[in-house]
Amino acid sequence: MAPCHTRTDAVHWYMGELSARVVAKSGIPSDRHHLGKLTLQGFKDAPDFVLQIDGATDESETFNSALTRSVQCATAFRKLDLKHGDVIVLMGPNHIHLTIPMYAAFYLGIAVAGIDMTLKHSELLETLRLNAPKIVFCQSERLKHVRLALEELAFDTQVITFDKSNETLSLPELLDKYGSDVSVDDFEAADFDSATTTSLLIATSGTTGIPKSVVVTHKNMAVSVPYMWISFKNFPTPTRLSITFSPIQWYSALFQFVFSPIIRHTRLQSSAPMTQDHAFYLINKYRPTFTFTSPSMVSTFMKIGDRDKCDFTSFETFLVGGGMVHPKLVEDMKMATPNTKILVIYGMSEMSGIAFDFDETEPTSLGKPLPSLEHRLVNPETLQDVTEPNIHGELWVKGPGIFKCYYNNPETTAEVLTEDGWLRTGDIMYRDVKSNYYYVERMKLLLKYRNHQISPQEIENVIIEHPGVFQVAVTGILDIEEGDLVVACVVPHEGYNITAQEIKDLVKNSLTDSKQLRGGVIFCKDLPLTSTYKVDRTKLKSMVLTMKRE
Repeated sequence: MAPCHTRTDAVHWYMGELSARVVAKSGIPSDRHHLGKLTLQGFKDAPDFVLQIDGATDESETFNSALTRSVQCATAFRKLDLKHGDVIVLMGPNHIHLTIPMYAAFYLGIAVAGIDMTLKHSELLETLRLNAPKIVFCQSERLKHVRLALEELAFDTQVITFDKSNETLSLPELLDKYGSDVSVDDFEAADFDSATTTSLLIATSGTTGIPKSVVVTHKNMAVSVPYMWISFKNFPTPTRLSITFSPIQWYSALFQFVFSPIIRHTRLQSSAPMTQDHAFYLINKYRPTFTFTSPSMVSTFMKIGDRDKCDFTSFETFLVGGGMVHPKLVEDMKMATPNTKILVIYGMSEMSGIAFDFDETEPTSLGKPLPSLEHRLVNPETLQDVTEPNIHGELWVKGPGIFKCYYNNPETTAEVLTEDGWLRTGDIMYRDVKSNYYYVERMKLLLKYRNHQISPQEIENVIIEHPGVFQVAVTGILDIEEGDLVVACVVPHEGYNITAQEIKDLVKNSLTDSKQLRGGVIFCKDLPLTSTYKVDRTKLKSMVLTMKRE
């Protein structure tokens, strides 16, 4: 079903009806936000509906199968003495087994931390130290690494593999050992306060590179995620087939994993690495209708010479977020799939969702504030509200979707969450006279040249207009007297011959003197990326010190 071109309350009406049935059974008002009970009801409402498809193997699973396996898993958790507030870790590819422990944890009030399955030893050590899980689920190929890290931490943590292993219990064996005799009809989810019980520990490092886990409650997700679907008017099943490109540690995957049983849509995912070729294969074969992905991945899709390999026209809605989305990228997407509704979204794990309602008629804007949050622009130096239009300030938001804290990290929590509940996003924005909000830059990424504050994003927006530029990232080289000397790292389109002087002239003709490329231009094959496909600004800053600059 195609999305409507105006926003509706259809998803909220549906969620109200579903949650009312859950509360009618339990008699507990807060169960309207209990992800476990909402999931159980969703599974039971449509047992034959297909929940998930692994595009790499063509395996699929129905609601009834997922219901049975997740109830068996929850029973196993109870027999292993896992309890409300404990943590489990999921680290694996997007196969059909990945989310079964997640649903089981939601039934019981156990927190779920999805982490990058490719973490190196030191990264894995810090992530496990941070989350302190009772069980880690992983692939057998990672078993040795996980056990080594747990031994160094002296954690008494059980490790279970998704696939068969000769060294430990696998997920199928766990279900058979502890849940084979369970009755789905007799199973009851645990009662707990959905407003205070953690559902997810979402991995984030922001611009610091230091791992943190965002504590998101059941209520946070239940309130916020429906706004991802306000462009759709038919519920349940607002779309025929969503495709998940992201791994489980990303919000762009989590909101689909969590809510596909609740709003009843089939999701396509893959246990194989999500290369460009594999993504094109999945799109061409399965013809998905909905997705949410990063600007970096979309840029890869739209690369000159590659975009014709894939037919994107099956998509009804394409959400793009997780970084700055240049209008030129949206234009390229519209050329590739003119009938697709392309929505640029702004959100954070810390707000459990998005903050604005994107308007396609204002493509350079993030849109107007969503009613689920209060919004402020605040001068970061004086902490006074910015009330005039077109004046920069830090975005602050407040509401029922705002996260509770960073797990076991009160110091960092206090830096971003005020005592009265305002989330300081760290993003500089401004709003126009019509209350449309515009993104400027992350506060921590602003450069300073001779006391002039400079936005790398503003310069990147100019350089990306060059037809030969595929990707660009701007950073600074510190000069003791002058401050940050601006340098541009440029990835050309294949076959284009660009000179550094062309890039410098483009900036010179577009921007003021303080924003000129005094640090030079670097041509490179690729930009350094984080595990979430954002430009790794820390590595970029180090990289420019050693590479040839023109």
